[in-house]
Amino acid sequence: MPRFIIEREIPGAGQWTPAELKAVSQKSCAVLGAMGPSIQWEHSYVAGDKIYCVYRAPDEAAIRKHAELGGFPADRIEQVRSEIDPVTAE
Repeated sequence: MPRFIIEREIPGAGQWTPAELKAVSQKSCAVLGAMGPSIQWEHSYVAGDKIYCVYRAPDEAAIRKHAELGGFPADRIEQVRSEIDPVTAE
């Protein structure tokens, strides 16, 4: 299944409390549960006014549907084409 990076512009996200992060995570998981196993959330990075999420999904439309159902922005969606790390340099 393809992997996607989603950029979400959310002013103040980097200042959210653990309780706020938990609440938004629970909302996302509830939407994912309703959508079924064809879309999976791997993890997210919270930085400043943005959240960068990594998902597996059949296509961009599934990512957009999750965002719409959850009330989350999905300002930019890019399909991951390759992955590199320090081992790639060897």
